[in-house]
Amino acid sequence: MKLFISVLLLSVWMAPSLVGQQSELRAVGEIAPDFSLPFATKDSVGGSDIKLSSLVGTKNIILAFYPADWSGGCTKEVCTLRDNFSSLADLNADVVAISGDYEYSHHEWAKFNNLPFILVSDHKHETARAYNSYNESTGYNKRTIFVIDKNGKIAYIDLMYSVRDADSFEKLKKALHDLQ
Repeated sequence: MKLFISVLLLSVWMAPSLVGQQSELRAVGEIAPDFSLPFATKDSVGGSDIKLSSLVGTKNIILAFYPADWSGGCTKEVCTLRDNFSSLADLNADVVAISGDYEYSHHEWAKFNNLPFILVSDHKHETARAYNSYNESTGYNKRTIFVIDKNGKIAYIDLMYSVRDADSFEKLKKALHDLQ
């Protein structure tokens, strides 16, 4: 009986995050869904869209989905990526951070936090949905990480990426190391 109630409560708790999910779950080894979206860096607001497919080929790409610019957890996440940017580069990886914020917010946030990587604006959350990284009930991206290898395939997925401690980041670094 306790097991039944636990499963029932878990189902009710998880249901809002599953409502409206249009895409199937992504899997390691499949071709990463391409996107073409506006972007910004700390130096400028991109004049044209950036395509994932244009980044694939020379380095592994860390797609870091996050809820919103200027929030505490998201700032901690991107500053961890910033502080480890050279070690990630040593592991042959580039970072592309994605939220629903507009590129103008990205630009100011990247300047404020001195972020050395691209921030992509997925305001309609179509890309986040394609990567199962959008929470319909909150209207924000989930905090997830995907590594896209040099062949354009998904090499690593963390749908429960956490900034509470270093565990999730260490798992990401290990996955990048294993791609060497």
